[in-house]
Amino acid sequence: MILLKYFGAIAEKTKSNEEEYPFLEMSLKQLIDELQQKYHLNRLSFSIAINQKIIQNTENLELKDNDIVALLPPFAGG
Repeated sequence: MILLKYFGAIAEKTKSNEEEYPFLEMSLKQLIDELQQKYHLNRLSFSIAINQKIIQNTENLELKDNDIVALLPPFAGG
């Protein structure tokens, strides 16, 4: 099982703060593609964290069972 956590506009779009996703051997890119189709996230900008670490390169990252994937809104500094 993969735990998905949503924040900001993404939580509003999905109408949820989190959901469990069945673990299927897939890459992070495949998961994000499925979520974009399911929730129409194409127009939203977000960062991705896996197990509380921001991920820069999503292309070749394979997910593992019990990963926590967070979709985070853009950060504002101050």
